[in-house]
Order: sequence, then structure tokens, then C-alpha cells
Amino acid sequence: MATGSAVEIAVPEQLEEEGAPPPSALRTILGTSEGRIGLAVGLVMLGVTAFGRFLAPYSPTELGVGVATQGPSADHYFGTDHLGRDVFSRFLAGGDTIVLIPLAAVSLAFIIGGGLGMLGGYLRGLPDALITRTFDLLLTLPPLLLVLVLIAGLGTSSVVLVLTVALVFIPRMGRVIRGRTGAILVREVLPNIAAPAIADFALRITYGVIFVATLNFLGLGAQPPAPDWGLMVADSRAYLAAQPWAALAPAFGIAALSVAFNLIADALTRHLTRESARGVVPL
Repeated sequence: MATGSAVEIAVPEQLEEEGAPPPSALRTILGTSEGRIGLAVGLVMLGVTAFGRFLAPYSPTELGVGVATQGPSADHYFGTDHLGRDVFSRFLAGGDTIVLIPLAAVSLAFIIGGGLGMLGGYLRGLPDALITRTFDLLLTLPPLLLVLVLIAGLGTSSVVLVLTVALVFIPRMGRVIRGRTGAILVREVLPNIAAPAIADFALRITYGVIFVATLNFLGLGAQPPAPDWGLMVADSRAYLAAQPWAALAPAFGIAALSVAFNLIADALTRHLTRESARGVVPL
């Protein structure tokens, strides 16, 4: 009788444990060291880009607030640049384009490229051939050359930058999703493509941050006197030995964002790969 009672008690507990919902993506990210570091750094940097300009002690474009190329001091924490502008204020206000443009461009590429990839995998035949061949054609073009041509013809506005960066990523993201779609039934599409699609989306944000920063560094995106991190690095090259903080501060911001997104993408990939194998993708 005692044995029977023990069995009756143990079975429901075992069933409850086996039927417990899998951990969410956030819990999985927080459960890994790289996920916690990436999330912490990412939140700090996003906070800087979102609210930094309101905390800046000086206007980021104001000239002559201090002696040109002055080192760090109590009045200017990161010193001043070659025009006497406060580097700390420019750092606090200069990250918005580095974050917003890649997010907008990658989201647009995810929607268009992913939608076309799924459509081609579902329809097959001639539509699939046209879509995949278009992706292949775009993939053969050097990304920087493609951007140079489009910016030369359309200008350097934020909208043009979003569209050109999205065009670079559309065939890459479309290929990832097309390769995992095939003839999967509609009810099985999400579990089968969510892991590579979402992980690739997170990773493309990292590429987008570096790509947009490079374009701004080359003068193809943000224009002076905008307090953009990529532009700040480019402007400070001539006096790097005299005032290294003018380049180190924005370079650190770009690197921190890239590392944060990369760590989060790595933790998210592990979670989605494991859960997609079960046929579920809890977010």
C-alpha cells in the first residue's frame, strides 16, 4: 500500500517536470555568461544612444568650447577635438545613426529578403528560379561598390543609407531563409526557419553597425558637423598622437555595440537551435 502511494505521488511530479515549458529566450540568454555580458553592454550602449544627448554638458556641434586637441580634464572628460568641440558631448550624441540605421536596414532586409525566400521555396518552379538568380546576381556585386554607386546617384540622406544597406543584406538573408524553407508545410514553417532566420537577423545587426560606421568614416553617410561615431574617428586621424581620446571614445562605442550584439546573437542561436529541434520556438 505504501509502495502504491509512493508511485501515485511520483508519477504526477514526473509528468509535471516533463511537461514544464521550455525556458524563454531571455532566460536562456541570462543563463549564459556571454549572453549576460552582451545584454548588459548592449543595454548600456543603447541607453547612451537614446538618452546621451540629453546628458551632454555641451552642444555636440558647438565650436571653441575649449582649447583645440586638449586632453581629458575636469571640464572636458574626453578632451576636445581639432575644432575645440567637446568629445564627451559628441560621444553621447553620436551613436543614434550607428544603431537606428542598421536596425531599420536589417529589419527591411529581413522582411523583403525573408519574404521572397519563403515565397520562392513555397512556389518552386520559375518564380523560385527568378528569385534565387536575382539573389545570386546581387551577391556577386561588391557591397561597398554597390553602395558607392547608389549614394553617388541618390545622395547621403538617412533614408538612402537605410535602403542601400538593406539592399546589400536582402539577398544574404533571403538565401538563409530560402535554404531552410523548401516544401515545408505552412504549419511547420516557423519551427524550421526561426532558428537560422532570427539568429542571422541578430548577427546582421552586428554587420550593419560596422558597415554603417565604415560608410560614415568614409564620408558616405553622416556629414560634418554631425556628432557621428564613425565620422568622429575619421576627423580625429590627423591629430591622433596629440589627442587619442577623440578617436578612442567613438571607436569604443562602435566596438561595444558590435560585441554586445554578437554575444546576444550567439546566446540566441544556441537557444533557437535547441528549441527548433523540438519543433517549438518559445520567445
